[in-house]
Amino acid sequence: MEDPKKMEEGFGNGSQPATEATGHHHNKVAENIAHDNDQKGMMATLEQKEEEPMMMKQKTKRVATLDAFRGLTIVKIPEVKYAIRKIILRTLKLIFWGILLQGGYSHAPDNLTYGVDMKHIRWCGILQRIALVYFVVALVETLTTKFRPTGLKSGPFSIFTAYKWQWIGGFVAFVIYMVTTFSLFVPDWSFTVRQDDTAERYTVKCGMRGHLGPACNAVGYVDRQVWGINHLYNQPVWARLRACTFSSPGDGLFGDDAPSWCRAPFEPEGLLSSISAIVTGTIGIHYGHVLIHFKGHAQRLKQWVSMGLVLLIVACILHFTDAIPINKQLYSFSYVCFTAGAAGIVFSVLYILIDVWGLRTPFLFLEWIGMNAMLVFVMAAQGIFAAFINGWYFKNPDNNLVNWIQQHVFIDVWKSKRVGRLLYVIFCEITFWSVVSGILHKLGIYWKL
Repeated sequence: MEDPKKMEEGFGNGSQPATEATGHHHNKVAENIAHDNDQKGMMATLEQKEEEPMMMKQKTKRVATLDAFRGLTIVKIPEVKYAIRKIILRTLKLIFWGILLQGGYSHAPDNLTYGVDMKHIRWCGILQRIALVYFVVALVETLTTKFRPTGLKSGPFSIFTAYKWQWIGGFVAFVIYMVTTFSLFVPDWSFTVRQDDTAERYTVKCGMRGHLGPACNAVGYVDRQVWGINHLYNQPVWARLRACTFSSPGDGLFGDDAPSWCRAPFEPEGLLSSISAIVTGTIGIHYGHVLIHFKGHAQRLKQWVSMGLVLLIVACILHFTDAIPINKQLYSFSYVCFTAGAAGIVFSVLYILIDVWGLRTPFLFLEWIGMNAMLVFVMAAQGIFAAFINGWYFKNPDNNLVNWIQQHVFIDVWKSKRVGRLLYVIFCEITFWSVVSGILHKLGIYWKL
């Protein structure tokens, strides 16, 4: 039985966890073997260590499905009830932090006020979606451990049959999403926009099924019915479409002829779209199963690349035939295939560069960020650290260090707001938090849920 703590550091080939420093590991092996008086045993041990396939650390490149991978870290736990308790506890912690960070209590980084009207709190968000996907795939993984073989049979589809319950769970999520999306009747609906002391009511005309546009889709209808329209995200990406503003793809004033739905709230991490994300999690955990059961570089890459290419081809066919366009807001099936396929290809490329060719150093910053992904998400992506800096201003809240650096060091120098903001993100967000994460790694400090 494997130690769960060791499994958190990487997926083994059955018993051996991923090493943290390859060179250091082999030096240590060579040093120990040098003291072995048995020459034959020494050579056998050395050859075994040299031929042992290296494993990619799961945190080198963090993708949307990587939290689903972490569901594997607990299924060696002998007590199923204890494993389920851990799953439930982690799910609840993810939901708690998601509501706290994205529910509206914090208005970081620009607005220094805090607090949220419970009539308008946002219940959904990125961490809540991860929580749902993690809960489902980890629960299925745990409850089906005793029903799957310890080894794979011969055949190209043996890994799929060995984990049939995982794929059945993903298929059920797929059916629920597709049937609801294309069969649920969406009636006309209304909403109210409040600004200062005025309130204006708008009506969106629907009365249809299977609509995949921003106005009358089933994804939005489900969220309006389940959560209530006041609890949805009120700055959706739809507002930046060309039909709404001439400033598209940026923010801007709405045109006089802008459709009413341009002003409507929409939840990009809602219930139905999160059910679709379970399919992404199922595919993601499949990549982890490959890492466990296949020992050779070529075998692993064959599985990942072939799966990735098939998914990308399916996504392109669905999108360019207009059958199911790629749509992140709706988390359409084509979007699931495209992102999961791209993740498999990227994962394969990183595996070749880092574990096959040994080019680990250029990607250490990704590894460090992955080790403290929750910290970076809270402090950087949610703007908590920037809000702390913005709290120290001179005369006017806009006159703060963050805005000054962004404007004078980047935008003014390049004479372009778009280029300046890009460079600001690269140097003051990615580079800065890479250094911070690297320091925390050296100190052995990690924030995990």
